[in-house]
Amino acid sequence: MLRIKNILRVFIILMVFSINVKAQENFTITGLITDSLSGETLIGVSLKFTGKTQLGTSTNAYGFYSYKLSPGEYTLSVSYIGYRSVNKKINVDKDIRLDLKMIPDNVLDEIIISSEKRNDNLINAQMGIAKVNLSEIKNVPVLFGERDILKTIQLIPGIKPAGEGNSGFYVRGGAADQNLILLDEAPVYNASHLLGFFSTFNSDAIKDVSVYKGGMPAQYGGRLSSVLDIRMNDGNKKEYTAEGGIGLISSRLKVEGPLSKDKSSFMISGRRTYADAFLAFSGDSSIKNNTLYFYDLNAKANYQIDSKNTLYMSGYFGRDELGLNETFGFGWGNATATLRWNHLFSNRLFSNTSLIYSNYDYKIENFLEENSFKVNSSIRDLNLKQDFQLSLNNSHNLRFGTDLIYHRIRPGEVQPGEKSSVNLIAVEDRKGSEIAAYISDEWEVNEKLNIVYGLRTSSFMLLGPGNFSSFDRSGNITATSFYQDGKLVKSYFNLEPRISAAYQLNEEASFKGSYTRNSQNLHLMSNSTASSPTDLYIMSSNNVKPELADQISLGYFRNFNDDKFEFSTEVYYKKLQRQIEYRSGTDLRANTNVEADLLYGDGRAYGIEFFLKKRFGKLNGWLGYTLSRTERKFDEIENENWFLAKQDRTHDLSVVGIYKAGERWTLSSTFVYNTGNAVTFPAGKYQLNNNTVFYYSKRNSDRMPNYHRLDFSATLEGKPGRKVNSSWSFGIYNLYNRKNAFSIDFRDDPDDASKTQAVRTTLFGIIPSVTWNFKF
Repeated sequence: MLRIKNILRVFIILMVFSINVKAQENFTITGLITDSLSGETLIGVSLKFTGKTQLGTSTNAYGFYSYKLSPGEYTLSVSYIGYRSVNKKINVDKDIRLDLKMIPDNVLDEIIISSEKRNDNLINAQMGIAKVNLSEIKNVPVLFGERDILKTIQLIPGIKPAGEGNSGFYVRGGAADQNLILLDEAPVYNASHLLGFFSTFNSDAIKDVSVYKGGMPAQYGGRLSSVLDIRMNDGNKKEYTAEGGIGLISSRLKVEGPLSKDKSSFMISGRRTYADAFLAFSGDSSIKNNTLYFYDLNAKANYQIDSKNTLYMSGYFGRDELGLNETFGFGWGNATATLRWNHLFSNRLFSNTSLIYSNYDYKIENFLEENSFKVNSSIRDLNLKQDFQLSLNNSHNLRFGTDLIYHRIRPGEVQPGEKSSVNLIAVEDRKGSEIAAYISDEWEVNEKLNIVYGLRTSSFMLLGPGNFSSFDRSGNITATSFYQDGKLVKSYFNLEPRISAAYQLNEEASFKGSYTRNSQNLHLMSNSTASSPTDLYIMSSNNVKPELADQISLGYFRNFNDDKFEFSTEVYYKKLQRQIEYRSGTDLRANTNVEADLLYGDGRAYGIEFFLKKRFGKLNGWLGYTLSRTERKFDEIENENWFLAKQDRTHDLSVVGIYKAGERWTLSSTFVYNTGNAVTFPAGKYQLNNNTVFYYSKRNSDRMPNYHRLDFSATLEGKPGRKVNSSWSFGIYNLYNRKNAFSIDFRDDPDDASKTQAVRTTLFGIIPSVTWNFKF
């Protein structure tokens, strides 16, 4: 309790002493910045006011900006990647509403070759944030030629893929479930299609992508390691357009346009694979009757009531279906819906109110009569968020709000068929709620020092109905109590301070530092090395406490050659508490007492990241490298000694190059290299009843083979000036046909049982792809 009071005291003192409202009367300039052709609001647009001093701000996640200025004349400079810069003289002698429309730079040469000087990466106090340019996603070569947000962010230092063909990722030593993935503010619990070969995010429907891997702002919470914040397109308010693509295994289509010109619009985007269509042509009935496909649908609409009120509605629905010759079926999918209201109370106070629904579920069916059964599992959220943004003065921009989430988890009930020998297994549903409140301040101390500091309070309540047991360290039940519906079973409260600062050494370099604490009350249980659709979520309870993470990071940032090149290096240390492992041999499916098989311990992750990016010119791209270590310690494992976590990788390297080869051709390539995951291989074997039994030594003391791969793609743009704009994308995945190991299994040598064979399984060799993209 004393520690909590001390944190609150420090935060209040910092807030009081930092906010210095000047006596001189200031005026406020506010507005929305949109795309001149589509009417889409633009996120993160840089605004610079040059007058008595150099001042600046940027638009928020809804395209809105607000800034207080002393009376006088200023030159407003507005810049945004992919748009022509705007320079405008303004005279500030009263409050001003100034909405701006930016013109897209449709000539690719002008997008890449830019004279606009941008040093936002130096002065932005927020550490560990990466903005993903959608044009880069378009050009980065990926598996089967499908544009993929999750595969692209895995090329950023500190973000590591969970494995080949897997959309899961690890951030600075965190597990795959410690990443918060948001689509229009709705959490997405499984962001993969076809067991991870594709992500759920259709890039045609996406407007903005931000990744926070370090000191995340106070408005985000609920996960330990990172936030991936994805915003969908609002829809074209000017004209009707359609675009899409036809590839080897999937096609996509997006349609958008005005419902009422300049006032409301809609966007609908869909995608589907057709691997199942090829199966239908097989002469083999065992293949012909199999099922293999996924589809997803994004939709959004908005209505501008007046200059102060706008309503947004958006949704996503995606589904995967796998089936084996009418004997086995497996399906999973996500559904989200967001209803959002933007309101401007005054020229300084902006409000966003969101009602959010999210559902993830899967089902497994066995159709064989004697062993038929069905398993259903789901996690469902209902969320109410209220966010405010208040511009106090030239130096302070406050954000504050609340977040209420109601969770309901259905762990996985096994229902036998009518004539099945399988037993009914009913696992009780679990209900819980999270309530959070936050406040943060972006403080421009002076022209060199910027600070973002804030405090988030989070509470979790586990609710009835159900039977709730307590377990000792050996997993034995010590007590069981029944709670009525809605009765409080257990509650937790955590304070999560956040602070990040940037000190600009000169116009080309800056130092940054941050400290962040996060808590997590939803925990993913998995028996595999990477996330899968059947992984089990559990809540914090009387046995499972909230996971905690404290991260400190320091960084040096530098631009050179007139901002053409951007360099940064960040060092971090993350301390993790109450990490969860399961006992050896634990079966997570339909386990009525899964908490009895859990172990709790600590973790630590530390490393250094290097990033070099060429931002302008015919040839651009980036190089990223991470040197890191991730470890865990449990009382019941390895005699309380530290051991490597499964996501530990010593070296991680990525190189991305994009080259504008003439007027119509764009060439791109990526090379990735990383140390293999930490694994446990057999240390020996013995015979028991004529069966070979392997025994194992220290946990995760071995390594999978090192992974490396080279990809290449070429895009041919159609001739300009035509009614239908089109392009062809050609790609080669794994250009030199590297046989990377997906798994390694051990078995007796069939010729000599005293020897052991290690059998490597490889997913992909060299894979060509071609996609035709169109827009009209």
